[in-house]
Amino acid sequence: MHQSFLEHVLDRLQEKDINPSQCTFVLPSKRSGTFLKKFISQRLQQNTFAPKIFSIQDFIADISGMDKAPNLELLLTLFESYQKSNLEEHDDFPTFMKWGQVLLQDFDEIDGYLIPPKDILNYLSAIKELNHWSLQKEKTELVKNYLQLWNNLESLYNGFTKTLLKQKRGYQGLMSRMAVDNLEVYGSLNKNNLFVFVGFNALNNAESNIVQYFLEQGNGLIFWDIDTHFLNDPIHDAGLFIRKYQREWPYYKNKGAIEPQDHFIASKRIEITGVPKSISQTKYVGQLLQNLNDRKEIDLAKTAVVLADETLLTPMLKGVPAAIESTNITMGLPLDKTVLHSFYLSFLDLSSIVSERGWLYKNVLEFLSNPYTSVLSKDQPLDFAKVISNDIKLNNWLYLDSKTLSNYADASEILKIIFPRTNISPSQWVDCCLLLTLRLKALFQKEGNALELEQLYRFYTLFNQLKQHLGKLGHIKELRSIKSLFRQLANMENLDFVGEPLTGLQIMGMLESRNLDYETVIITSVNEGILPSGKSNNSFIPFDVKRDYGLPTYKEKDAIYTYHFYRLIQRAKNVFIIYNTEPDVLEGGEKSRLVSQLLTDKDVAPFVTHTISTPQTQITAETLLQITKGEQLHRDIVVFAENGFSPTSLTNYIRNPIDFYTRNILKINDVEEVEENIAANTFGTIVHDSLEDLYQPLLGQVLTKENVSAVKPQIAQTVQRHFNKNLSGVDVSKGKYLLVYNVIVKYLENFIGLELQQLQRHEVKLLALEERYECQLDIPGLDFPIKLKGTLDRVDQVDGIIRVVDYKTGKVEPKNVKITDWGELITNYDKSKAFQLLCYALLYNKKHGEQSLHAGIYSFKNLGQGFFPFSEDKNPLIDAKVLETFNSYLEQLIKEICSTQIPLTEKPV
Repeated sequence: MHQSFLEHVLDRLQEKDINPSQCTFVLPSKRSGTFLKKFISQRLQQNTFAPKIFSIQDFIADISGMDKAPNLELLLTLFESYQKSNLEEHDDFPTFMKWGQVLLQDFDEIDGYLIPPKDILNYLSAIKELNHWSLQKEKTELVKNYLQLWNNLESLYNGFTKTLLKQKRGYQGLMSRMAVDNLEVYGSLNKNNLFVFVGFNALNNAESNIVQYFLEQGNGLIFWDIDTHFLNDPIHDAGLFIRKYQREWPYYKNKGAIEPQDHFIASKRIEITGVPKSISQTKYVGQLLQNLNDRKEIDLAKTAVVLADETLLTPMLKGVPAAIESTNITMGLPLDKTVLHSFYLSFLDLSSIVSERGWLYKNVLEFLSNPYTSVLSKDQPLDFAKVISNDIKLNNWLYLDSKTLSNYADASEILKIIFPRTNISPSQWVDCCLLLTLRLKALFQKEGNALELEQLYRFYTLFNQLKQHLGKLGHIKELRSIKSLFRQLANMENLDFVGEPLTGLQIMGMLESRNLDYETVIITSVNEGILPSGKSNNSFIPFDVKRDYGLPTYKEKDAIYTYHFYRLIQRAKNVFIIYNTEPDVLEGGEKSRLVSQLLTDKDVAPFVTHTISTPQTQITAETLLQITKGEQLHRDIVVFAENGFSPTSLTNYIRNPIDFYTRNILKINDVEEVEENIAANTFGTIVHDSLEDLYQPLLGQVLTKENVSAVKPQIAQTVQRHFNKNLSGVDVSKGKYLLVYNVIVKYLENFIGLELQQLQRHEVKLLALEERYECQLDIPGLDFPIKLKGTLDRVDQVDGIIRVVDYKTGKVEPKNVKITDWGELITNYDKSKAFQLLCYALLYNKKHGEQSLHAGIYSFKNLGQGFFPFSEDKNPLIDAKVLETFNSYLEQLIKEICSTQIPLTEKPV
């Protein structure tokens, strides 16, 4: 690598015979100051005092005599000023936060660029007056209120800044404006100091005036980190600002000249790689680091991974190969990107949505499933997270109330914190969070988990800060209102990683790279909308007004990132640029214009290679799963056969043998869930059980118009009872359950109506309801007993002929119960209803002796079509011949299931 920029600055000072320890250095960031100290110490022959090193923010604070106020404090002060302004209506704090942050940024820019607030704010007010949407001459109340705020912007600004100046605290822009006003005084006190400004690029007007003041006074030096290639190109964005200073500053017209570097057009390796998706980029970087490290191509201490999209920090850390022992992270992880943040957020949702009936099951389950809740739970005598979750699913509780919670006495102490009395205040919620944080701290201290403890400490501080501010914001009465404030705070606070910036692989964000040079640079997410960030216009000031007043627009902001990008690669030997080839809607766009610029720049084109990385995948033909019946599986099937095949288990096999294996042999059923919308099987159970209850008194009787009609008034309460039995905790008096309840009642009323119609033409005697049948099957070739079992919904006698009835709440069509080809019965799942009816007929005959009978289905979804009887070639009678044929096919199916030679083969469903 060429000599680094900071070393070049020290060489130039040496040439000018200036002792660095006598200088005051001003740099863009504190981090570059650490490296400057390192380079100075390497050159020293004897001990000396370290020079004063300021970041530009600290230098401005020093000149202005003010302190930088935290963002939240500024927002609160602005809110207080807004509350005092002469507006007829004021937004509450959560609403104010949505636009207050943007207004604060605009004030910051206006001050930083030294624009008279009176001019621009009144101009903004006039624009809003012209642009408002109302076409009527007389303004409506809504328009008046909208315009009122804009008309009061100047007085809002004045009141806000006056308060801050009194406290000698402020935002960066206000401090910059004050620093310019205080320059003469500061300059005269420090006229014997030499101020060295190092590596700046985009200066606002205030910073520009400060730098120029010291240059003009003769006790200032400035070193620009700019390459000839960018400075001399009149349209290259990387040199946009520095060309402007060269053109406009009197110092450069009269006294000095900018000294550019000359390193960019030198032999280097630039590899541009497109990788699909964001996470794949971090995996690609991990492989790249592994390869470079294995081949000893790079010195890790001189290598930087720069994340243009800082949200990739966590996956990137997981992607760093284990062979790389020391990694230093120079960027913060916002607290709202941590799992601990989701713990507090789900606790906030749990606490804020409490009805008279208690806590909604969804919020309870979400909170109980959080890993941090699990940590708290496992420390208790009762693992409440597991137990309560299971109970909610088992009992189908839609709400969890205080009475139910009292059953978990072993964890009552912590449950009182998690489920306090309803409608707690924001301040009480914060107290609960502090208690939970202290409990988690005690648990993680036992394990000595430093990262978790650091996160807990940051949240503990955040909650104390929140509590302090809630005292000032007495009007936040509702817990929901605190959500945006908590989120804003978590977003503004960073979990800082403390490492060793001078050794090991460096992982950093784009801005942390200022003034630093590396031999090998890997830059990720080089996509439009990320690098550069594009037209994100987070401001109330329109583009043309910004242009008129010389405020930076997205064009200038893009140029800042263009400068950082090129500055990073200008001295590097190895440059790896990675972009996402498949960006999502929210992840920026196509590959960055900076990539296209490199590919088309004829001076660097010889060093550039461009590839698309595609995951190596082998295309294999889809193979259907096959499970051979080993000794254990065969034994399990034999045990199952001895206990009895049900018609459903056999049709499961016909549908897909793997379904039979998972559901019937392994007993893996669907996950137990709370039914907020009634499931089909629960719906069916309620219909079946209600019909059994209603018809039970008529068992063994001939049905008449009188005794069937007497059933009708009992329908509603019978359905209600079975609802409570199958879905305890649901309220059928309102909402979607009321609709389902009414549908079931209507189904049963229609069924009774159909029964009464039938009684006009036929004699019906009720023989059995929900009766269990089982029989032994003698299957040649099998040396173990086979049982067939099933429950018949209803057996009756219609005009002297036995009829087996099956109720179905799902959709059934007549074709499902008719067969023409017997082979289809055990191969085609569409014929499963016919198969079930024949099983029931066989079971009935085995118990009651051979007799011809009918079997069929009542489908509640199409009751209008009446009874669907089983038929073979249009013959509805199931006689000995039909059952004999069915028996042979049933034997064939069971032999297949039990055979060790035939594997269980998946069927595409």
